[in-house]
Amino acid sequence: MNEHAGGSKAQIAGRASFDTIRYAQLWEDGDVLVHALGKQRAKTLVSICSAGDNALAMLTLDPARVVVIDLSPAQIACLSIRIAAFRVLSHAELLELLGARPSVRRGELLERVARDLEPEDQSFWAVRRKEIEKHGLGGVGRFENYFRIFSRFLLPLAQSRATINEVFVSKERPARRAFFEHDWNNWRWRLLLKVFFSNFVMGRLGRDPAFFAYVRGSLADHVARRIEHAAVDLDPSENPYLHWILKGTNGAALPLPWREEHFETIRSRLGRLDIRCGSLEAFVATGEKADGFNLSDIFEYMDEEVFSAVYGSILDAANPQARLVYWNMMVPRRVPDAFNSRIQTLSEVEQSGRAMDKAFFYSDFVVEQVK
Repeated sequence: MNEHAGGSKAQIAGRASFDTIRYAQLWEDGDVLVHALGKQRAKTLVSICSAGDNALAMLTLDPARVVVIDLSPAQIACLSIRIAAFRVLSHAELLELLGARPSVRRGELLERVARDLEPEDQSFWAVRRKEIEKHGLGGVGRFENYFRIFSRFLLPLAQSRATINEVFVSKERPARRAFFEHDWNNWRWRLLLKVFFSNFVMGRLGRDPAFFAYVRGSLADHVARRIEHAAVDLDPSENPYLHWILKGTNGAALPLPWREEHFETIRSRLGRLDIRCGSLEAFVATGEKADGFNLSDIFEYMDEEVFSAVYGSILDAANPQARLVYWNMMVPRRVPDAFNSRIQTLSEVEQSGRAMDKAFFYSDFVVEQVK
């Protein structure tokens, strides 16, 4: 999820504030992204920043560089401190600072990492120290706080601690279906979904209300369907996103860039990140070309006319065979008719991506390749 990135800076930035951290961690599955981008060794990639996790994940593809773009200085700061943390900390310490693991020394870890930051970033994080000590770097965004309210104060009204823990005991699919129907999906849970995941409440507490401008239909109904998918079709014991939502930390499973097997690879390639605070149009205006684009779900925040214009500008900055990867949650967006002749939809890659996608909010996953 990323309303910060901007395809149309004027349309998005004019309707929302970007001076706070909206997403302190990424809620799009890095495994799905790198699978969709395919082979990108020595290539140039472009990524929407958000919290920076998937820009780090893209380094595992061994590109020449990853250009990271965001309208929000706060979101850029989230990547900057991750870069410093990868350089300074051990893997175990990194997980503590991020909030993936319990810790009583996050303040100390933050101090060590902050020494590698620019003065303005040091100030940015210093005022958030107490919050980081409590929740970790990955828990200090508006969206994470929304889920924290849910898991700490409301979820216990619908589910017992034992039932919540049972979600993350690995089971075969028929057993997951039986557990969901008989133990989880009670009337209190259904009522909680309708209220807390309504367009109104999420707009006030989670996402900016401006980014529901083109949504049609009930967010609560959408979330209910997607959670059932995550609980039954996928194995919750392997889902770091669901674990964070229900329990406030990661369990055994971690997002791709947080895993130990990728730690040294990412650390050795941090110099390949080219970070730019600005709009996607600003990259296009440079005349640079790229071979792969992680576009998050930015197209959901544009009307159809602006979407078509921005999509066309991205094509102008794309090399032949470049891949465009993006998600839709509640606003359907795919290649505009005007550009159909220039694009090939990679349906098999999309299908395999949807089947493995643990960040279960999204209704569609799109992979398109420039002819």
